[in-house]
Amino acid sequence: MNFELTDEQRMLADTLSRFVAEQYAFATRERIAASPEGFDRAMWRRFGELGAIGALFAPEHGGFGGTGDDIAVVFEHLGRGLVLEPFLGALVAGHAITLAGNAEQRAWLERLIEGEAVAAFAHGEPDSRYELARVATTATRADDGWRLNGTKAVVLFGEAADGVLVSARTSGAVDSESGISLFWVPRETPGVTGRGYPLIDGGRGAELLLRDVMLPANALVGKQDEGLPTLEAALGRGVLALSAQGLGAMETAFGATLEYLRTRRQFGVPIGSFQALQHRMADLAIDLEQSRSAVINASAALDGPRVARERALSAAKYTVGRIGSRLSREAVQLHGGIGMTWELPLAHYAKRLVMIDHQLGDEDHHLARYIALGRAPSDEIEANAITNS
Repeated sequence: MNFELTDEQRMLADTLSRFVAEQYAFATRERIAASPEGFDRAMWRRFGELGAIGALFAPEHGGFGGTGDDIAVVFEHLGRGLVLEPFLGALVAGHAITLAGNAEQRAWLERLIEGEAVAAFAHGEPDSRYELARVATTATRADDGWRLNGTKAVVLFGEAADGVLVSARTSGAVDSESGISLFWVPRETPGVTGRGYPLIDGGRGAELLLRDVMLPANALVGKQDEGLPTLEAALGRGVLALSAQGLGAMETAFGATLEYLRTRRQFGVPIGSFQALQHRMADLAIDLEQSRSAVINASAALDGPRVARERALSAAKYTVGRIGSRLSREAVQLHGGIGMTWELPLAHYAKRLVMIDHQLGDEDHHLARYIALGRAPSDEIEANAITNS
């Protein structure tokens, strides 16, 4: 397996690193977080001009990347700067459109890649927790289109989005794997209302209420009742993105802690010279490399067979969730009381790492999923092994 980035990916990484360091300082990030929309549309367009959004999509869909490595590179650098702009919704909703969208929906994707539009992804519901197939929102045939009713929970940037990818049940029981369909819903559609609120780690979320939302027939993304595979594949990219973002946040928090131990003096010497603290930092360094290995493995498996792909993704999300929570606690403790202050960026990295663990499935969920996927029928596992060999 080749772990080296391509020349184009290295150039993208360097460009993003410089841009975030120079244009997305902590003070700028705090100003954006306090804004009414929770992100900066002008900054979103600048990310589009840089190619950071286009790197998430393949050339045939208007981008210039789209591989697991491209996604990991972008989100790792977003994590280092705690960038708030709506990349995750663009990735998940946009990928679902590339997989199953019609010509009109794909044309809208061009505006998204350029940073001229904002997309949100509405799948989670108040009672669904992390169960992918639990969808209570309904879509029924009405005249020549569809009528949607339901509630979607914690929709990132749901208030500001120009369009929302919504999952709804068109047949079957509330937790049936069949009968789920996907719909593209323009945000201004009558019947769509949102209750927005700030998130603890920055940005904004919203509860979306869908009350007799009338959509044309071409709002359907893909085939009726067959949306689950598209949903799983799109969310898989979201899981990789969050894992890489967590890795980037951990790297920054680790580096800040290491620098503090080198400069903070006690008893006339840097506290980093104390052996007990060196041992703790060594353990964190090992954990950080383990997280990086898990993210690399997940990015390599992203376009592979389903079982191998989903196990690698769950392994990465579990690893980053577990280690991110530990590293954030250790970093705050090693800073002492200053680690809890609002003015210190470290506290915000710690909050972001905790919340990354809870997005798209926490460590307990992904550990259970990893085990369950390992119990797949032997013929499916053998087919995956042959394909990966």
